[in-house]
Amino acid sequence: MPPTASLPCYRDTVRAEWVDYNGHLRDAFYMLIFSYATDELIDLIGLPDAVRKERGRSIYTLEAHINYLHEIKQGARVRVDMRVLAHDTKRLHLYLEMFADDSDTPVAAGEQMLLHVDTSGPRSVPFDAAGRARSPVRCQRRRAHQGTGRRAGGFTRRRVRGPHDRAARGRARKAEPACLSRKWRRSSREPQRSTRDTAPR
Repeated sequence: MPPTASLPCYRDTVRAEWVDYNGHLRDAFYMLIFSYATDELIDLIGLPDAVRKERGRSIYTLEAHINYLHEIKQGARVRVDMRVLAHDTKRLHLYLEMFADDSDTPVAAGEQMLLHVDTSGPRSVPFDAAGRARSPVRCQRRRAHQGTGRRAGGFTRRRVRGPHDRAARGRARKAEPACLSRKWRRSSREPQRSTRDTAPR
């Protein structure tokens, strides 16, 4: 994760109930920690719990991919760094990396596609103006795409060309089946009115 990223990180500790029979963090709980991290981001863009309840708005997860890079054990202190790869009027495309015990080597990496939803439907709706104008997300995204020569806001797996990003992407792709990249490109198109827009988190 490049040092210029401005989004706040999420911190937690691996709990006893998250550990499997090997003494390692169970695979499902990597996703739980990433989910807690996205909750921090939701607050940042102007959708804290009080606002969600008052306005009937929320964020649903459309799609998520995880690469397990290293095992970690009970008691490990974990940190999740986040980057907004792209966004449009309804969606956020996130890249996340998890680190343990102040190490600079990620133990997991993931990508998520989040959708802004009117919970009375439920149905997908554009972000409110206040959410779109949140400067930490907008400024961080502009830095992420600066100098790439491609249209900002396009949902694609292609990342920023830089030494940190190349290294992170290389680590993440070692365990990634080829079919994932094709599937992600299909899901990156504007969602149709179907169960994808209304699926629960």
